[in-house]
Amino acid sequence: MEILFYIAYRNALSLAMLQELNEHFESLEKQCIPPTSTQSASSKSDENASLLRALVISSNCEKIFSSGHDLKEMAESNDGKYRQLIFDECTKLMLRLRALPVPVICQVDGLAAAAGCQFVASCDIVLATERSHFSTPGANVGLFCSTPGIAVARSVNKRMAAYMLLTGRAITANEALISGLVTSISPTIEAMQSQTESILESIIAKPASVIALGKQFMYKQMEMNNLADAYSQGSKVMVDNLSMKDCQEGIDAFLGKRQPNWTHSNE
Repeated sequence: MEILFYIAYRNALSLAMLQELNEHFESLEKQCIPPTSTQSASSKSDENASLLRALVISSNCEKIFSSGHDLKEMAESNDGKYRQLIFDECTKLMLRLRALPVPVICQVDGLAAAAGCQFVASCDIVLATERSHFSTPGANVGLFCSTPGIAVARSVNKRMAAYMLLTGRAITANEALISGLVTSISPTIEAMQSQTESILESIIAKPASVIALGKQFMYKQMEMNNLADAYSQGSKVMVDNLSMKDCQEGIDAFLGKRQPNWTHSNE
């Protein structure tokens, strides 16, 4: 499924836009792998075949992915609770992107600044055109990009994070690629779209249940400080994975030199 940012002013993440995106992503969660307890044996096959398998997010605003928070909206209100609500909604959105049990692919063509850069950093796979650039320029106007920096600093190395946040300067698509903010660069929008389709083919060829399990633990272990604990929990996840029907089918198909027939069930 593809989501396009609607054309607001420079795709600013106003409170209304954040709330709309949160509502939309909440509805998308229901289209992902459903609890097995809610499925009857006769309906599982049809329902699993129509599961949401991946999400592609792009902008229909020329040369701009998102300019970040709506500064005019923030400046017009002195209400601390209202301002807090904006950041709470933004946090909810970023966490929701990470929690979605499907890969989230972000297509960037142009500017991704401040909370817009935070959005990019919160996605799983980021594809960008050569003309794209990324920044956390809040300090330039006296509002440090504290919350955008949380996602950005978890995506790039600490030297690049410090450079972006402390100078407010934009980095190029190539610099974003080298530092880990971007997965891949394409010369044109058309080439980026072609690469997106290729990536989607790879994702769809896998069982949805296994991708969901894998994404969840991948991010969980990244936040763990104790290496031994990470291995301990990872071992348990792999044991659970081995008991899943699609894992058994995949191994049988590999050993039998045939194509697997996935159920996409989390059983």
